[in-house]
Amino acid sequence: MSNQEEQLNTLKDIRQMMDRSSRFISLSGLSGVFAGGIALIGAYFAHEEIEKFFAKRGYSYGVEGEIDLEFNLIKLGLIVLFVALAGGVLFTYRKSQQNNLPIWDKTSKALLFNLMTPLVAGGLFIIALLVNHPDTYSIIAPTCLIFYGLALINASKYTFSDIRYLGYLEVILGLICMFYIGYGLLFWAFGFGILHIIYGLVMYFKYERGA
Repeated sequence: MSNQEEQLNTLKDIRQMMDRSSRFISLSGLSGVFAGGIALIGAYFAHEEIEKFFAKRGYSYGVEGEIDLEFNLIKLGLIVLFVALAGGVLFTYRKSQQNNLPIWDKTSKALLFNLMTPLVAGGLFIIALLVNHPDTYSIIAPTCLIFYGLALINASKYTFSDIRYLGYLEVILGLICMFYIGYGLLFWAFGFGILHIIYGLVMYFKYERGA
């Protein structure tokens, strides 16, 4: 091996060490695929629940029925969120074990903090809307997409930079959805389902497949 090749390998090793110390690289692409699949399943059940509401199957008329629908959709959303997060943690833990990297260090803490700040702000914003203006439930889907996209952009500096582009797409999709309120569930399914699956597959084949 020539001296130049040794220098290049040394620089490569140094770069990898810097990446490991400054970025959380145990994030698995498979977690994105899993979350996208769960989101699509959740969107299907949400659609079925809405259809039941309009057909008045198990729902009463008037405000009481609307409150029941909102409660069931929120409950479904929380279940989807919990299952998606659990799968994400599982796949990420498996990848960290394979790479002999810690899953909980200062970088992962910074990633979580920067991710959660916009998400918590968006969640409180949505709750305030529902409490003070119940008739604004139709903008929940675009609001979720926008704040989620901002969260990804905010957290991208602590993990793979590719996640920033997913964030941009989520924000753009949410803004477009604001002009097509009646199609919120479709936009939600595309943003949290299809885009996550595409992103997860890209990340898997780019960073994990054959690594």
